[in-house]
Amino acid sequence: MKKSQWKWLFVSFSFSALVMAGVLYFTVDESTIEHLSRINPLFLVLAVLVHILSLGFWSLRIQKMSASLGHRVHLTHCLNLVLANMLVAAVTPSQAGGEPVRVHELYRAGVPVGDATAIVIMERILDGIVLGALGAFAMLFLGSYWSSLTSGFSGLSVTMYVAWIFVTLFVLIFVYSVKNPDYLKRALKGISRWIDRRWHLKRLENLLETIDREVDNFNQGLVKFVNHGKSGLVWGMFFTMLFWFSEFVIASLLLVGLGQPPYLIESFVVQLVIAIIMMIPLTPGGSGVAEISATSLYSLFVPSAIVGVFVLLWRLILYYLNILLGLLSSLVIVRREFLARAKKQR
Repeated sequence: MKKSQWKWLFVSFSFSALVMAGVLYFTVDESTIEHLSRINPLFLVLAVLVHILSLGFWSLRIQKMSASLGHRVHLTHCLNLVLANMLVAAVTPSQAGGEPVRVHELYRAGVPVGDATAIVIMERILDGIVLGALGAFAMLFLGSYWSSLTSGFSGLSVTMYVAWIFVTLFVLIFVYSVKNPDYLKRALKGISRWIDRRWHLKRLENLLETIDREVDNFNQGLVKFVNHGKSGLVWGMFFTMLFWFSEFVIASLLLVGLGQPPYLIESFVVQLVIAIIMMIPLTPGGSGVAEISATSLYSLFVPSAIVGVFVLLWRLILYYLNILLGLLSSLVIVRREFLARAKKQR
């Protein structure tokens, strides 16, 4: 990692720890000890294993989507790039900042840059489709139960609707831009010129030429996906659903481990809202935002004395463990690059 990335990792880690300390300060009381005495370690371990399983589903998604375009990528390589991606996501705004790492690692596995970019972007589109569909299901089919759940916190309903609309619009705009690449070019060039008027970009013309070239390459990759990689889209959708289901169920396992009911439906809705909020670039790795959102929403049905401990365990698995695994995978990548460079110098 670069020096600046280490700095942002420290900022992200510190901000998350500071917010988490505040959450624990305001939620822990005398009854917390009684709740903790009923902890079942088996479910806590199971929650960790389910998270690792979800990362495996993500790796399988990348492998299958790559194979549909004619590229054979080992599952271990896919798993390592997913873990390295999680580390970078922890130091960039929101948790959707690891795309360049995935593109680079796919390229190192022999996948052309255009195809690698198409795979990574299609992953995000599949995430948007699944989250959008789940949001629509929560609002349209839960009916009166949805109304009763959000009655205690009106902001939850508004947030859910806004997030669902945001994801749906993103997917629709993307589909339109794929069919009309000139529209995407005009939009990106317009944004670039707008930024140039305010911050005076260097080499604006070169940037505009790059936009033309990269949009064409990207569009060609997606056309190849649609024409020749349909099986990859099917497998991608399948593993995307498995990934989000396993990630969402972790919270319920932690609640059971803390002696609480699983609150499957309530937790499903809350996790869905948090997942969409975490994609908005607010803080590095979503640190602070995740802790505050989870504490506010889970306090609707989880005892206040234990909600802080629950959020701490949840972030230990979905954030701090990701950083640890990402650091280990980064060491593997550094070692590989070092050996490759030494081999070239012989």
